[in-house]
Amino acid sequence: MKVGIAGVGGIGSNVAVHLVRAGCTSLKLVDFDRVELSNLNRQFFFADQIGSYKVDMLRENLLRIVPDAAVETARLRLTPENMLDMFRDCQLLVEGFDDQRSKKLLVETFTDFDMPIVSASGIAGREIDAIRVHRLGNCTIVGDFQTDFRVSSLYGPKISVIAAMMADFVLKTGSNNDWKERGA
Repeated sequence: MKVGIAGVGGIGSNVAVHLVRAGCTSLKLVDFDRVELSNLNRQFFFADQIGSYKVDMLRENLLRIVPDAAVETARLRLTPENMLDMFRDCQLLVEGFDDQRSKKLLVETFTDFDMPIVSASGIAGREIDAIRVHRLGNCTIVGDFQTDFRVSSLYGPKISVIAAMMADFVLKTGSNNDWKERGA
């Protein structure tokens, strides 16, 4: 099973790490952005990677965990014209965008497909107890549904919890035969 990750910042990079560590090693990472100093408090990147493309650095970091993982990358801004083609070969999609317009576009683009999508909403602030899961058609949404990053700061612990819950959804949705046993 190949999992597509649209946006590899706080949510996307952390979901990817959880998936690879759990044995889901077929990923397609898509993002156009570069690593910035301000990302390091919550994203799976390191200081020596600042200025590099996020997809390239995340692939490098994931391969340090599982060297034989199949991690495809695309340095690309997703648009209505390329989104469907980019993820056509994936069986599940993780939404990791930081803007509402892109989130909405991704969900609308894949509404008529049988592809499960897991998304986040309300990832800012520190309130972990308010995190919940909501299902809407083929989309499962994780977050507190109210705390926006434009109003409140982003903190690693809350983003990690949401990303872990999203990764858990991916693992539960995928067939047990699709994941390699790792560790334990």
